[in-house]
Amino acid sequence: MSDALSIALAQINPVVGDVAGNVRRIRDARAKAARDGAQLVVFPELTVSGYPPEDLVLKGAFLDAVEEAVAELAKDTADGGPALLVGAPWRVDGKPHNAVLLLDHGAVAATRLKHHLPNYGVFDEARVFVPGPLPGPVQFRGVRLGVMVCEDMWYADVAECLGECGAEILVVPNGSPFELDKADVRLNRAVERITETGLPLLYVNQLGGQDELVFDGASFALDAKGKLLLRLPAWQAQVVTTTWVRGKHGWTTEGSIAPEPYREESIYQAMVLGLRDYVTKNGFPGVVLGLSGGIDSALAAAVAADALGRDKVWCVMMPSPYTSQESLDDAAGVARLLGCRLDTINIGPAMGAFDGMLAPLFEGRAPDITEENLQSRSRGLTLMAISNKFGPMVLSTGNKSEMSTGYATLYGDMCGGYAVLKDVYKTAVFAVCRWRNLYRPHGGLGPDGAVMPGRVITKPPSAELKPDQKDQDTLPPYDELDGILKCLIEGEMGVDETIAKGYDEAVVRRVWRMLDRAEYKRRQAPPGVKITGRSFGRDRRYPITNGFTRTI
Repeated sequence: MSDALSIALAQINPVVGDVAGNVRRIRDARAKAARDGAQLVVFPELTVSGYPPEDLVLKGAFLDAVEEAVAELAKDTADGGPALLVGAPWRVDGKPHNAVLLLDHGAVAATRLKHHLPNYGVFDEARVFVPGPLPGPVQFRGVRLGVMVCEDMWYADVAECLGECGAEILVVPNGSPFELDKADVRLNRAVERITETGLPLLYVNQLGGQDELVFDGASFALDAKGKLLLRLPAWQAQVVTTTWVRGKHGWTTEGSIAPEPYREESIYQAMVLGLRDYVTKNGFPGVVLGLSGGIDSALAAAVAADALGRDKVWCVMMPSPYTSQESLDDAAGVARLLGCRLDTINIGPAMGAFDGMLAPLFEGRAPDITEENLQSRSRGLTLMAISNKFGPMVLSTGNKSEMSTGYATLYGDMCGGYAVLKDVYKTAVFAVCRWRNLYRPHGGLGPDGAVMPGRVITKPPSAELKPDQKDQDTLPPYDELDGILKCLIEGEMGVDETIAKGYDEAVVRRVWRMLDRAEYKRRQAPPGVKITGRSFGRDRRYPITNGFTRTI
């Protein structure tokens, strides 16, 4: 029996599919932990493969590579340094499991298999993995560790089994994606398991962006009464060694408790990390975006500058005859404050060319939304030409309010490789812009101070596709619109339930129809980082062809 144990939390940023690179990251973290005197290093869920590996798990060659990498990592532990508790896809009797492996003394000393496979929201692990049995504790240096893999902490049975089998410390490797208010949910689940078992708990979460998901880290430790002992900073890679000591009330440790970020800071940091990892992990040299002088493109540009550095952000102003001098000035002001390149390309000639080309076919018909959309598509075509010629990825700038209602042009302003504001409502866009004009995020590569002129935030939003156009000519006021959309999307409420919240019936029915009819657009939209509890994409899968209209 041991009365002290040094455990390092490795809150690191793996890359899905980069098995060799992830091995290097694991070794780097182990070396840091060894210098700090750790006996065991705990890594997030499926670190060797990256999380979530999705259908890579179905490839035998991929699983072969993972198992070979684990064998090499196991050999490392013969040097007398720290053991590793590391996650990997792992075949047992030929079937793939989401596993956690204890690598110690040069071998795979223990294997624990995830029991509860999430199959909701963004998760579909039941599609590729086989569930494991209820686990028993892992013996390590005279201490019985109760290992629960991510979702296993969400249910009472795994912790109960571990407690009944003599576990002394609950250890939870995680790949828990960020969404607003998720930190409280994690802590509440952890406290429930502690209350049921009377055991302390160590929770290690991964960091980084993976397609539409972003992982915030924020790993923590709680004592046997549920008191917070340690919390690592969100949005930062960390390898921190803790010393656990057995006392009369069980095991405990000490450490610093990082403050929780403000709500606007969390949204901003999620966008920064999601974009940074999408661009860098996919090998793009930078991004190019249309800078209109409006608030959405200004925020997208600021996020890009903080994520990538100003030298990797190329802004293009593409005025039409309807573009105001105010918008030209504000776009220039944004680029100046960020220090980013700004080019101006007038789309008037493209508009004229399309007008002339289509005039014989359109003869006798008045201009309408068709001509408005041609402007937006001329801009999309221009940005894609720049991307093809010079290599930067096109960054689209539409927000969730627009994507919800279809107030966006397919192959126009929806054009791009990544939609950084895709899950951010317009009201949140305003709040986040005000926050960023006051604070630069930790790790941000953009400038200190304001990143956009104040007028960008205060002026009425407009697409400027026709004279004197304002968003609220087409949409309800954003405060009202976003409230209704949150009921319909995150709340999954029907029309009557939403009306009962105090919203005007005609407005609710109109918004419902717009939301429903825009599904085909959203299915063709680029990916974007998940912020809310119900993002568009993997998180919300409604049929495009949908005859359900009973609540209309």
